[in-house]
Amino acid sequence: MSRFRPIDRHTDYLLPPSVQDWLPESHLARYVVDVVEGLDLSELERAYAGRGSDAYHPAMLLSLLIYGYATGMHSSRKIERATYDSLAFRFIACDQHPDHDTLASFRRRFGEQFASIFVQVLQVARENQLSRFGTVSLDGSKIHANASRHSALSYGHAEKIEAQLKGEVQELLKLAEAADHGNVPDGVDLPSEIARRETRLAAIAAAKAKIEARAKERFEREQSEYETKMAQRQAKQATTGKKPGGKPPKPPQAGPRADDQINLTDDDSRIMKVAGDGFEQCYNAQAVVDTESMLVMAPHVTTAGNDKEQVAPMLARIQALPKGLNQPEQLLADTGYFSERNVKSCHDAKVQPLIAVGREVHHPHWRSRFEEPAPLETSASQVEQMKHALKSRAGRAAYALRKQTVEPVFGIIKSVMGFRQFLLRGLNNVRAEWTLVCLAWNLKRMAVLRPQ
Repeated sequence: MSRFRPIDRHTDYLLPPSVQDWLPESHLARYVVDVVEGLDLSELERAYAGRGSDAYHPAMLLSLLIYGYATGMHSSRKIERATYDSLAFRFIACDQHPDHDTLASFRRRFGEQFASIFVQVLQVARENQLSRFGTVSLDGSKIHANASRHSALSYGHAEKIEAQLKGEVQELLKLAEAADHGNVPDGVDLPSEIARRETRLAAIAAAKAKIEARAKERFEREQSEYETKMAQRQAKQATTGKKPGGKPPKPPQAGPRADDQINLTDDDSRIMKVAGDGFEQCYNAQAVVDTESMLVMAPHVTTAGNDKEQVAPMLARIQALPKGLNQPEQLLADTGYFSERNVKSCHDAKVQPLIAVGREVHHPHWRSRFEEPAPLETSASQVEQMKHALKSRAGRAAYALRKQTVEPVFGIIKSVMGFRQFLLRGLNNVRAEWTLVCLAWNLKRMAVLRPQ
């Protein structure tokens, strides 16, 4: 006869249960709590006025958010529910149950402070000697905004709708002023119809103003680049005495274009090209990853659709880190980051750039893996020096680290941690949420790297 363990849900505990008995010593929730409670959270603590009922400690709320993002639970409602359903969340919350409004407001309120907490966690990793932080990889990935691309409005379409609504308002005003309302269909409330269209006109005017402001910024940037290119061509012509080859750059056009768009749900997000040749409403999330430990050293979010302008800002973020974290030896990046200016920025920051100039051919000849390039001329430019380094065996081996470090980090964040769309809206809020995501990834990774 088979024997089974008894099912008994009515016997009381002989002793009061302890939350310390709920999880094994190596559990991720324990590690998150240990690290977070060892951080300096005095800035968060001082933000509480001390009035009203006792507040939940910021260390507990922060630990709940970090563990939630690390395990694929990003919604504050789901985290609240997990404090009842999950032993790990019950352990972190000390068998308390902060509601979703408390968690969501904490995430919004202290988003700016997540950056300093992120740096403190990196310092913990350095003190525990998890990496030497010598070589870093830079990459970006498009992450969906909390807005639909169908909520986008182009400047050209806005002008068409604006003209149509203005015409309808004039028509409705004439009907309202007429003594005979016989031409008005039954059930039509003229004042409400006029007010509805005037509200839409105000919203369109605000959207057009934002598009025009962006167009002005774009023109100023493109005009500066145009003047720089023309100055370089003139200097080259003065040096060589010959007219530079190729077509001269075209001067930029001022004003908004008909296809310039703004999203009415999240006006900071942009329509960007994503994998599979599609277009979605996204942000461009950037990360500098340490190749030895796969820890994110510098998270950032931009509204630029490509990565060409991201090298200098990310280098500045690395250099702003505390001593011991702020001076990597090498920077690895794919061809989307290549430009002469970016190579120069790396040299100015005393970092050796290994940025792919173009796509490598598939299935190269086996001899090419063991060949060394010819010696470089002493007068070679910085770009030529980088190309030479990429062709060397040491350079190829170093650059190969890029695919096995930064790309897996984005893959794990999206597929394992399940973070494929921002919950918050607005560029500043999105940057804070991305910092929280990378903070959760770092603690998840540090828990694996710690001595067992």
